[in-house]
Amino acid sequence: MEEQDLIPHLFRTEYRKIISVLCRHFGFEQMETAEDIVGDTFLAAAQTWGIKGPPKNPAAWLYHVAKNKARNLLQRDQVFRLKVTPAVRAAASESGGPGAPNTPAQSIDAEIDLSPAGIEDSQLQMMFAICTPLLPAESQIGLSLRILCGFGIEEIAAAFLTNKETINKRLFRAKEKLREAAVRIEMPSASELDHRLPAVLTTIYLLFNEGYYSESSDDVLRKELCIEALRLCHMLSDNPVTNTPAVDALLALMCFHASRFDARIDRHGDIVLYAYQDTNRWNTDLIAKGIDYLHRAARGDTLTKYHLEAGIAYWSTQKEDTAEKWEQTLQYYNLLLQLEYSPVAALNRTYALAKARGVQEAIVQAEKLQLTDNPFYFALLGELYTDIDNSKAMSHFGRAMALARTNADKQLMQKKIARLG
Repeated sequence: MEEQDLIPHLFRTEYRKIISVLCRHFGFEQMETAEDIVGDTFLAAAQTWGIKGPPKNPAAWLYHVAKNKARNLLQRDQVFRLKVTPAVRAAASESGGPGAPNTPAQSIDAEIDLSPAGIEDSQLQMMFAICTPLLPAESQIGLSLRILCGFGIEEIAAAFLTNKETINKRLFRAKEKLREAAVRIEMPSASELDHRLPAVLTTIYLLFNEGYYSESSDDVLRKELCIEALRLCHMLSDNPVTNTPAVDALLALMCFHASRFDARIDRHGDIVLYAYQDTNRWNTDLIAKGIDYLHRAARGDTLTKYHLEAGIAYWSTQKEDTAEKWEQTLQYYNLLLQLEYSPVAALNRTYALAKARGVQEAIVQAEKLQLTDNPFYFALLGELYTDIDNSKAMSHFGRAMALARTNADKQLMQKKIARLG
């Protein structure tokens, strides 16, 4: 990794770890203090490493500095509480003044545990503390993306298809609500777990999607985000308290998608569509892991969108282009749309319909969707009309290119048009 890329990379991977531990120590009432400490730590890294170069273990350096900054702050607070405050109060009592305000006590003896186990415990507890029923779902997800995943405000805004101002206000209100309610950073009781887990899984799902296909970045694939999503989901799966069928289904889904990472990008860094991927580059170990987690997810009678999407993703890892593959995929999409309708799922279903029942039927169903502000809608119509009416196909690819949100998508549409031209 280039030296100029090191600090941004570490901010992505280490910020959420340090902030989770410090928030667990300070509590939500002093979240800004924790954020300031982490910010000052990365600022110190930029200044020091810019002169001396990065240390041998940059992450350990960050942990050490963050811990020292936290301890120094707590020590100053202790001096203020034990020496300054009593003196001010004594002077105020003599003059009849109101005296010094009370400040929350924090023990400098309590360990700020930045060990791997301490970080994992803190992140797991933070996940569920944020996903309290006191907050609306969108605030739970936004705050989780910010604290647990290190997302920037622009990235969160892109995930919610809104603007930065809206996200800033939403996060501020969420933090205030957590403080007012004195929410504790700890694992929820068994009775509360079912209410909080869906928001946690949605956050992980969004994190993976941001890495798998990002509209807030021109990078075709950001593996580090997908890897972090897998790691967070593994934390839930490995913990007996949080290991549910939905967790294993989401983990299976991500394993299946991750198995095709290397085949999704060509040597020039461009997108390779599914139909043109080199199946020899699919990761068979990840496919096997996905199958294992999908089997685990089948226990009990729980059926979630993650089960159905994992079923679709499983069939996408089957190399043979058989009728069974596409008919099974189509049936999974039908169930998914009944369980939780979304325009994206409906759009993807039409591709499976084309493969299973023929292009003409798929065109009829696709045109009924009328997703005229969605570039993928026109990209799909372009694919369906190719070799049937190439003039229409080119027109649809052109509209897809005009609506495309990333350079990679624009270039892909340009290639489609050039090939037909």
